[in-house]
Amino acid sequence: MSPDQYSFADPRTLYPSISPPVQQQPEPAVQAKMTPVPDLGENSYRGSGRLQGRKALITGGDSGIGGAVAIAFAREGADVAISYLPEEEQDARHIVALIEEAGRTAVAFPGDLKNKDYCHRLVDAAVDGLGGLDIVVSNAGKQVFVEKIEDLSDEQFEDTMHTNVFAMFWLAKAAVPHLKPGSTIICTASLEAYNQLPFLLDYATTKGAINNFSKALAQQLAPRGIRVNAVAPGPTWTALQVSQGFPPEKLPEYGKDNPLGRSGQPAELAPAYVYLASGESSFTIGETLNVNGGMPTP
Repeated sequence: MSPDQYSFADPRTLYPSISPPVQQQPEPAVQAKMTPVPDLGENSYRGSGRLQGRKALITGGDSGIGGAVAIAFAREGADVAISYLPEEEQDARHIVALIEEAGRTAVAFPGDLKNKDYCHRLVDAAVDGLGGLDIVVSNAGKQVFVEKIEDLSDEQFEDTMHTNVFAMFWLAKAAVPHLKPGSTIICTASLEAYNQLPFLLDYATTKGAINNFSKALAQQLAPRGIRVNAVAPGPTWTALQVSQGFPPEKLPEYGKDNPLGRSGQPAELAPAYVYLASGESSFTIGETLNVNGGMPTP
């Protein structure tokens, strides 16, 4: 049994410093086929009723950070709807089974977040399937490395913008009419908003936009009793990294340049989302919670 999130442990060795072999999958990658498979907290996250009776929608909830958050939310007592691409069905089934194993309702609604109509139907499916909605986690993202701006196509730039920024806007706009005072929206920014890798130009651009969107929307919705915050992960081992999200030849050293000397695992991000979704963060609004292994941020 892995240590749970309440265990006293050395953060340097709580999770192994992995050296992933060079590997690539077509976009989107299937997490189950990765080496090593990311740790989502399946065997470690321990719930304590912090989200009892809540109803959450998580985009990209089939794997990686979104999958870890779905597991944590369910074990904290929330019913959970997840979005994912149809090609990720294998990973989505894994998460749905774990949500149901926790005794909670699971709604799986595949589709492409680049499509505005799908984003609206996703919110409707979550509200109908869960009987309401009070937590929205905008997490799904597109990340494809390109070394030179001359090689960054208009199509990729647009796809990254639509997946990472437009979808977040469409979801929030569709969800807000359903959210009552006490509800929360959590967006996923990134260390890239502050410390950009040059080959992630379009991705870094979107993460800066997400950070600012979260802070502006937080000020707009706080008077209505709805809290908006963001989580900014550092290097985290997910399917994004093996589907052209990071140069393949650099994968063995992925994340080893941070102060802990290793990349993070999705399981280590989930508690940040639980905190921001729970009543414990009732006075936390417009915050960007950096979970990055010690990388300096503003």
